[in-house]
Amino acid sequence: MILIAVGFASGIISGMGIGGGTVLIPALTILMGVDQKTAQAVNLIYFVPTAVIALADHFKNGRVEKGTAIKVAVPGLIFAGIGAFIAMGTDPSVLRKCFGYFLGIMGCMEIYKGIKHK
Repeated sequence: MILIAVGFASGIISGMGIGGGTVLIPALTILMGVDQKTAQAVNLIYFVPTAVIALADHFKNGRVEKGTAIKVAVPGLIFAGIGAFIAMGTDPSVLRKCFGYFLGIMGCMEIYKGIKHK
């Protein structure tokens, strides 16, 4: 039942454009006891189909600037490969801390944007 709730929350968050990994990875590691690298792999498997569906929808609705998309996608793919290679050789406790700092920074940025716009 927990996995269904995690999947539901992750899907809702993904649909909002935030990224389901912000829910999925901590839930898998904290609630289910999955190691960090496996949780990241599950997140990648989850991410690919949702990203393809979202991209197709955005293309269909004319919300993608093709030139900009290519300029972002090519370096993104290259550095994703480099990041995956680095992650494979990194201790899981270091990955966990880095991901925690990343989520904390992103959370602070969102709070700041919310306060700034009020």
